[in-house]
Amino acid sequence: MERSLFIDELTNLIHPIVDRLGYELYYLEYIKENRENYLRVYIDKDEGITLEDCEKVSREISEMMDIEDPISEGYYLELSSPGIERELHNDNHLNKYIDYEVSVKLKSLFNGSKKFDGVLKEFDKDTISIQLEDNLLAIPREKIKTINLKVEF
Repeated sequence: MERSLFIDELTNLIHPIVDRLGYELYYLEYIKENRENYLRVYIDKDEGITLEDCEKVSREISEMMDIEDPISEGYYLELSSPGIERELHNDNHLNKYIDYEVSVKLKSLFNGSKKFDGVLKEFDKDTISIQLEDNLLAIPREKIKTINLKVEF
């Protein structure tokens, strides 16, 4: 099965559970690390995520996965908060964090750098624009490796 269709299938199974329990399904990934498979489910809510929140959602997802059995190989289920310096994965995330400080890491050099920190101002299908002091920099999306919220302590 094509990877994006597989992720869509998992999302369609997991999203209703997360919603019913009162959380936001922030992001879901199925990856292989050190020859082990991991289904990572990131959940969020305004008050933040506790260990108890992760345990509650994990139990419900585990029960459903045992019944539906959408993954034929062995895997570990991990539940987590996206964290304070969360990665912004999609347009919904970008839209939610307009006017927030972000750190943008690139796949290759752009304007002499592979990393830019600034305020997320706007985006479209081709570019992400961040405010760098006095100028607005439009970065081609194809060059972007990751975008994370940047939090100063």
